[in-house]
Parts: sequence; structure tokens; C-alpha cells
Amino acid sequence: MQRIMAAHKAFEVAIDLARRQRDAARHALVQLRGQRGNAQMQLDQLTGYAAETRQRWGAREGAVLQPEVVRHQRQFLQRLEQTVEMQRGVVHELELRIDRAVGGLATAEARLMSLCHVLERRLRDAALRQQRLEQKETDELATQRHGRGRGRQLIQGI
Repeated sequence: MQRIMAAHKAFEVAIDLARRQRDAARHALVQLRGQRGNAQMQLDQLTGYAAETRQRWGAREGAVLQPEVVRHQRQFLQRLEQTVEMQRGVVHELELRIDRAVGGLATAEARLMSLCHVLERRLRDAALRQQRLEQKETDELATQRHGRGRGRQLIQGI
């Protein structure tokens, strides 16, 4: 019986560890989603700023600008576009990490559920074995009492 209890205790420890791993995976996923939200917000701001800047500078198209000013504007817009593309890469990488984290969370939840089911089944089986053992003991005791009663009847009948 101690061996059975030790096995149950080991499963409880494994379940506790699996629960903590699942919770950590969930927490990591929440953090990644927050980071992606922030990164997306930055991307939206950069994209909006780039569009505004193009529009503002495009409105001056008819104006005569010095070549150096035009060159600086183009360089600035190129750097801004590079920054936008870098930020798109950040958002994309975070989305990939989120996908992996979702898979990791699903795996952790499946492992936890599996361990819980195994423990439940083992506890049910142990309870059934105990019930059968008790029933067997009760049956044996009843058989012994019945046998003694028959023996008394025979002795008293003589």
C-alpha cells in the first residue's frame, strides 16, 4: 500500500511541475502578445509618420528646392523606410515566437491533462482494488461465521 501511495505522490509532484510549466508557458505567451502589440503600435506610428512626411514634402513639389535639401529629404525618407521595414521584421519575428509559444502552451496543457487523467485512473483502480479486497475479506468472514454456525448446529443436533 505504501508503494501505491508513493507512486501517487510521485504523480502529484509531476502534475504540480506540469502545472507550473503550463502557467509559465501561458505567462510567456501573454508577454509576447504584449510585446507584439507594442511593436505593432510602433510600426503603425512609423508608417503614419512616413506617410505624413511624404505628403508634407510632396505638397512642396512646385517649390524650387535646393538640391541639397532634396537629397536630405530623400535620405531621410530612405532611412525612415528602412526603419519601417526593420519594425515589420520585429513584428513578424514576434508573431513567429507567439505561434511557437501557442504550440508550447498547448503541449504543456496536454501533458498536464494526460498526467491528471492517469492519476485519476490509478486512484480509481486503487479504490476498486481496495473495495474488492474489503469485499473479499467480508465474504471470507461471512463464510467462516456460516461454517461455525453449521458446526454448532451439528454439535447441538447430536
